[in-house]
Amino acid sequence: MQTNKRLFFAFWPSEKQRHTIESAIAHHKTGLSGKWISRDNWHVTLVFIGNFPNKNIAALQNAATNIECPAIKLRFEQIYYWTKPKIMCLKADFVPNQLIELVRSLQSTARVFGCRFRKRSYKAHMTIARGSQCFNPVSLAQPVELNWSSFHLVESVLTPAGVQYKLLKQ
Repeated sequence: MQTNKRLFFAFWPSEKQRHTIESAIAHHKTGLSGKWISRDNWHVTLVFIGNFPNKNIAALQNAATNIECPAIKLRFEQIYYWTKPKIMCLKADFVPNQLIELVRSLQSTARVFGCRFRKRSYKAHMTIARGSQCFNPVSLAQPVELNWSSFHLVESVLTPAGVQYKLLKQ
């Protein structure tokens, strides 16, 4: 029996938001190389927890329900290439203070359960392809503005078809 699950907190796009994203990046798919991620897996990671004990998941979910999620708006104007992970992503050029505070609150909650996090500035992004080749940022014809007022606890599950994400709790 598996004793740990691979978890993270994220903003999870609605079907309407996914359609907006898909429309914004569609004509770039022929000019940029990489393994495009299924639209069902698009998300904005808030806090990556990693391996987490099954026995503590309910307590983590319960603790996270005490965290208020203010209305957050993110604007994505370009597709970026990040060298180290070799990913193609939409990256918000501006991260509102309310989002930084939400990330800190989620990290504080996870620390109670022994989670550790590296100190680095938070970069709101949505991975759209992996294994990409280097390119300069590409402007979207129409910026994508997305709004959230809730977050999810998500499990990353490795399947024969690749990674799938399972929503555990909103």
